[in-house]
Amino acid sequence: MSNATISHLAMPLNGTVGSQEDKSVVSNDFSTTLGAIILGLVFLLGVPGNLFIVWSILARIKQRSVTTLLILNLACADGLLMVLTIFFIVYLTMQTWVFGDAMCKCLFYLCNANMYASIFLITLMSVHRMVAVVMPMSLSTLVSKKVVRRVIWCTWVLVMLIAIPSLVFRDVREDRDEKNRTRQVCAPNHTKPTYERFQYSFETVLGFILPYTVIITCYVLILRRLRQTKFRRTVRSEKLILAIVVMFGLFWLPYHVINMIQVAAQWYDPHSPIRLKLDNITRSSRAVTSALAFISSCANPVLYTFAGKSYIKKNGFAFMAQLFEGTSLDQTGTKKTKDTLGLSAVDSANDSGTLQNGRA
Repeated sequence: MSNATISHLAMPLNGTVGSQEDKSVVSNDFSTTLGAIILGLVFLLGVPGNLFIVWSILARIKQRSVTTLLILNLACADGLLMVLTIFFIVYLTMQTWVFGDAMCKCLFYLCNANMYASIFLITLMSVHRMVAVVMPMSLSTLVSKKVVRRVIWCTWVLVMLIAIPSLVFRDVREDRDEKNRTRQVCAPNHTKPTYERFQYSFETVLGFILPYTVIITCYVLILRRLRQTKFRRTVRSEKLILAIVVMFGLFWLPYHVINMIQVAAQWYDPHSPIRLKLDNITRSSRAVTSALAFISSCANPVLYTFAGKSYIKKNGFAFMAQLFEGTSLDQTGTKKTKDTLGLSAVDSANDSGTLQNGRA
């Protein structure tokens, strides 16, 4: 969901990016073309998809559950990110930055903030689902709507703060293409290798390793809990949960691997063969892996559509609202039952088989 994802569509070849001799990722024709195509498809799918989710929740759902509030904020974050992709499609297509220095800083800052927001919101949904499934009797005391609203506000403030490095370490500079023509690139500007190692390590740890560890832990606990119940569609629900987790990691892992390669390169001499090889990998892969990471921000509407396909014929365009209302794990309107261990389980959600998708 993202982004600093786009924040590297113009990565330099060497460590100190302020150098005029450094090449940017937009110098690689194949990478920029493929990246632009992927971002174009993501834009066409992600913008209407996330807007439809926002409309479905605001216009169709009067009593919004905790899950629905989190989904609404996630759709807003992903939708804004999808709208911003149009600037980077232009950038990759023209292979020059035409929007000025202020837009360079602001756009990448917003992308970075929305990357963190998307991942943190997915993490919050995972934690909420874990509490609802593993500790359903404690849900009303631990996770109220008031508490969740405060947590959401704090999350947005937090992501705006931790995205500040993208404002500090980014500028427009001149670059030359293969034909020695001058062009403008919006690129990171690290005056010291230490700054570069800090930014990318910070981004990967906070934007992937920590939240993904929490997500995996939550879903392991959920799967263990569901295996203790005896609902017919538990297997189907488990597969859906695993699909969400795998999809998240699949689209984001390559991007953060490139981040770590970029960090590793800074430990070698600028002219060493290993450094040159790592720099070449980063330069040739950054645009594509960044574009792939954007797919995660348009994936949720697709997952919700597949999960709610049984509602489409009956409810038409209202199927999304029906899905969210029908898959809520909140304390309001949920039925409790007992499994063979005498533990409380969420009956209607597990039995529907769609519970896990409506909140991921």
